[in-house]
Amino acid sequence: MELLTLVDLAGSVALLLWGVHMVQTGVQRACGARLNSLLSRMLGNRFQAFLTGLGITAVLQSSTATGLMITGLAARGQLELAPALAVMLGANVGTTLIVQLLSFDVAAIAPVFVLTGVMLFRRGQGAWRDSGRVFIGLGLILISLRQFLVLLGPYTHRPELTAMLGAMSSHDLAAVLLGAVLTWISHSSVATVMLVTTFATSGTIQVETALALVLGANIGTSINPVVEGSRTDLTARRISMGNLLVRAVGAGLLLPVLPWLSALVTRMEPDAARQVADFHTLFNILLALLMLPLLNSYARLMMRLIPTPPKTAQQTPGTPLYLDRLLLDKAPQLAVGSATREAMRLCDLLAAMLHALRDGLTTSDPARAGAARPLGNAMEDLGNAIRSYLAGLDPETASQREMDRAEDILAFTTQLLHAEDIVERSLVPMVQKMARQRVPLPQDLLAPVLTMTTQLTANLNICATVLLGTAHSTPNPLSGQKDFFRDLEIEATTAYFERLRRQTSETPAAVKPGDVSLQDEEVTYQLTLLRDLRRVNTHIVAASTYPMTPAEDDLFVQG
Repeated sequence: MELLTLVDLAGSVALLLWGVHMVQTGVQRACGARLNSLLSRMLGNRFQAFLTGLGITAVLQSSTATGLMITGLAARGQLELAPALAVMLGANVGTTLIVQLLSFDVAAIAPVFVLTGVMLFRRGQGAWRDSGRVFIGLGLILISLRQFLVLLGPYTHRPELTAMLGAMSSHDLAAVLLGAVLTWISHSSVATVMLVTTFATSGTIQVETALALVLGANIGTSINPVVEGSRTDLTARRISMGNLLVRAVGAGLLLPVLPWLSALVTRMEPDAARQVADFHTLFNILLALLMLPLLNSYARLMMRLIPTPPKTAQQTPGTPLYLDRLLLDKAPQLAVGSATREAMRLCDLLAAMLHALRDGLTTSDPARAGAARPLGNAMEDLGNAIRSYLAGLDPETASQREMDRAEDILAFTTQLLHAEDIVERSLVPMVQKMARQRVPLPQDLLAPVLTMTTQLTANLNICATVLLGTAHSTPNPLSGQKDFFRDLEIEATTAYFERLRRQTSETPAAVKPGDVSLQDEEVTYQLTLLRDLRRVNTHIVAASTYPMTPAEDDLFVQG
C-alpha cells in the first residue's frame, strides 16, 4: 500500500472523527442544557435511565459525553451508581445506531446534509446556526466513509492483506485484541466497525473474524474513558471501569461460541454489512438485558473494587477536586460547572483565613493568626489551577454563554485572590506584630474590627450565592456594604481625632510634639486594620459584580 494511500486513509479517518465532533458540539451548543436537564429528570428507575442514555447518546453520538454528564450528577450525589451504570448501558446501545444507519447506502445524501448545514450556519443564529453544524457533521461522516471505502476497494483482495487478515481466522482472540487497539487509537468505534464492514463485504475476512473484531471495538471504546479519565474522581472511575468490565466480560463469554454465532448470523442475514451492524447492536442489547436486573449488586461490587480511600493529612486544600480536563472538549458546560465548584472552595478558604485572623486578634496568639498563611498559599494554588483549566476551554466547542460564564468565574477568582493577598501580606503580619509587642486592642477598639470580620464572612456567603446564579434579582446584592465598611472606618477615625482634640484642649502644656501614648499606638493599629479589612471587602463586592451571566448549569454546581 503506497504512502499516499495511507495518508488518504488517515485523512478519511480524521474527517470521520471531525464529523462526529461537529455533530456532538452542535447538539451540545444547541440544546446541551435541555439534554442535561432531561437527563437529571429521567432517572427514576433503571429502565428509564437505560432509555435516557440510549436516546441522548443517539443524539450526541458520543457515549463519552453521556458518561461525563452522568458522572457530574453522580459526583454530587444526585444519582446513584446503579442508575448511572444503567445510563451507560443505554449509551452503549445508542452508539451502535449510527452504524446501523451507515450500513445502508446513504452516502448519496451527504451533499444534501452539507448544503443544508452550510445554509443554516451562514444565515441562522443561535440554535439554527448550531443545527447547521450538526448537518455539516453528518455530511462529513458520510463523505469520509464513502472516501474510506473507495480507497480501500483496490486493496481488499491484495495477497499481503488477505494473508495477514486470513491468519486471524483461526485466532479469534488476536482479532479481538486488534479491534480493541484500533478503536483505542482512533477513539472511535464507528471507524473500526465500518472498517470491519468493508473487509467483510469484500470477503477479505470471514464472518467469524469480523464478529471478533467488533467485540474488540466494543472493548476499545470503553478503554479511553478509563485511561484518560481523572484519577481523583472516584465516581468517574467506577462508572468507566464498570462499563469496561461489562463489555470485556461479555466479549470473553461470547468468544468461545463465535463459530456457532457466525453461522447463526449468516443464516439470519446474508448481507455482510448488515451482519456486522446487527451483531454490534445485539451484543450491546444483550449485555443490557443481562445487567439491568443485576445493577444494584454490580454497583456494590464496583464500590468494593474502587473504595473511597481514607482522608489523609497530606491532601492540601489547594488541590483541585473537580477539574477534569476531559470535560473541556467533551462537555464544556460541565467543565464550567466544575470550575464554579472550585471557585466556591475559594470562598471557603478565604473565610477560613478570616477566621484565623479573628482568632489571632482575640487571643493575641501569633501562631493562630499565622494559620492563615498556608490557607493563602492553598488559595493561590487553587486559583492558578482554575485559571489554567478555563484557559483550555475551546471557543469552537463551547457556546458563547459558556465562554461568558467562564470569564465571570475568572474575574471572580481574580478578585478573591486580591483579597487573599491583602489578608496574607498585610493583615496577618500586623496582627502577629501586635501579639509579639503585647499591644492587644481594648474592647472598645476591637469591637468594630470584629464586626468587620464577621460581616466579611457573611458577604462571602452572599458572594458565593451570586456565583451560583441564584441571586440575580438585584445588580449587586453587596452594593451597600461599601458604605457600611466606610462608615465604620470613618467613625473610628473621627473618634480618634476627637479624643486627640479633647486631650489637647484639656492639657495643652502636657502634650509635647512626638509623644505617642500606648492608646495612640492601639488606635493606629485599629485604623490600619479597618482600612485593610475595607479593602478586602472592596474585592469581595467586586467579585459579586462579575458573575451575572444567568447560570443555566445550576444543576451542575449545586448539591
